[in-house]
Amino acid sequence: MAAEEVLQTVDHYKTEIERLTKELTETTHEKIQAAEYGLVVLEEKLTLKQQYDELEAEYDSLKQELEQLKENKSLKSSPLGAPRMASGDSSSSRVSNPAVIP
Repeated sequence: MAAEEVLQTVDHYKTEIERLTKELTETTHEKIQAAEYGLVVLEEKLTLKQQYDELEAEYDSLKQELEQLKENKSLKSSPLGAPRMASGDSSSSRVSNPAVIP
């Protein structure tokens, strides 16, 4: 009987080794998949960060340009910054100077 018990124990251990080997293989595969997924997420994060930085720089540039346009507009609408009339404007040539007597 002892030899039969030894064979059963050996078979039990072989079965257990096969089960553990299979489980280790599956776990290793899942670990590799998780690492690959993590790399994809990191690459996407980097891409999104670059896009964010580009958009933020464009926003700052457009904001500065808008401020300059607002300043230019306020200068043009103020009396000191009012634009001159074009030389082809006939209304300016019709204005007479009351101090000058013809």
